[in-house]
Amino acid sequence: SLMNVCFLPSKEEFAAPFLDMCKEAGISGIKGHRSVGGFRASIYNAMPRRSVRVLVEVMQAFAQKYG
Repeated sequence: SLMNVCFLPSKEEFAAPFLDMCKEAGISGIKGHRSVGGFRASIYNAMPRRSVRVLVEVMQAFAQKYG
């Protein structure tokens, strides 16, 4: 779906800390499909822009900490 942004961590050991940071920011349901893994951000039309900004901020903070 064009509404889903799927991505994988560069290292598998980054998955758990990224999920933890997402949970701390109030992001839920980002874990990818059980057979594929990774992450999936569903960004639907009704999604507030602020929610997308929060995800971007988490990704940037994660990159600074672990990148």
